[in-house]
Amino acid sequence: MRLIKSVLAGALALSVFSPMAMAQYPEKPIRMVVGYAPGGAADKLIRPITDQLSKMLKQPFIIEYKPGAGASVAADFTAKSAPDGYTLHITDSGPMAILPNMKKMGYDPVKDFTPISMIGEGGVVVAVLPSSPAKDIKTLVELAKKDPQKWSYGTSGVGGVGHLAGEQFKAAAKLDIAHIPYKGGNPAITELLGGHVPFLFSSLGSAAAQIQSGKIVALADTASKRSSMFPNVPTMAESGFPGFDATIWFGIVGPAGLPKNVMDTLVPAINKIMKDPAVIAAIKREGYEPMDFTPQQTGDRIKSDLAKWGKTVKDANIKAE
Repeated sequence: MRLIKSVLAGALALSVFSPMAMAQYPEKPIRMVVGYAPGGAADKLIRPITDQLSKMLKQPFIIEYKPGAGASVAADFTAKSAPDGYTLHITDSGPMAILPNMKKMGYDPVKDFTPISMIGEGGVVVAVLPSSPAKDIKTLVELAKKDPQKWSYGTSGVGGVGHLAGEQFKAAAKLDIAHIPYKGGNPAITELLGGHVPFLFSSLGSAAAQIQSGKIVALADTASKRSSMFPNVPTMAESGFPGFDATIWFGIVGPAGLPKNVMDTLVPAINKIMKDPAVIAAIKREGYEPMDFTPQQTGDRIKSDLAKWGKTVKDANIKAE
């Protein structure tokens, strides 16, 4: 009887771990979680990638928006989802490298996620309406010092790179102005266009189309180098703040512990997509530079930025709101 049980147990183990018995991935639609409202940088960047992935993997990708708390609502949701490959997340520097330095989160940005790939990186822009009396950073500082109550700045949310860049700017320029967080880049742009906030620290992805149309004006870029998309927009360093550098990246992660068969499917597919000229062009159209990163490089960047932004938060004494 004991021998029969052993044989049966062995047969069961072989059936479970045999490649033939493993479920093929993917067998159903895949959810891509976005931490901001529709129309923002994350939404625009992930669309060409999920379109290509759908074709390659023969399954639809469902975009699920979970805005709020600087995109940490979406990150927390992803971290607590089943690690089966059917919940993925486009995330960014804010919820992964900045917010965890500002307050205790419901997730660990290193331990609770499987890094898959980076997508793109770039600066954020200081954006105003064409009618604004602030025609450059110098006049913006002068006006904000003269009447700080009128010069609050908007961003896509608490703890994003826009927020941190804004606080760095306030500290460097010795300004006392309020931060107005919105639930994504698109709502922030809408508020600027409606005259409800005087200026923004906005991702290029959210602001690019409006800058190109002339509806808003970019006074400066927070990256260390000028954007290839907007070469006429000076950097903050060129605008009187030497060494100013606030860069945002976007990447794809899943819950911790994604199975090997899932990673063996996703990683080569995304790697191929990131070399597609049409996808590269789509990323650059949003003002970002493509990042063809391995999972290891993606994880390393999250760790290094966590340390980098931690120092900035501490040095600038930035507090969560």
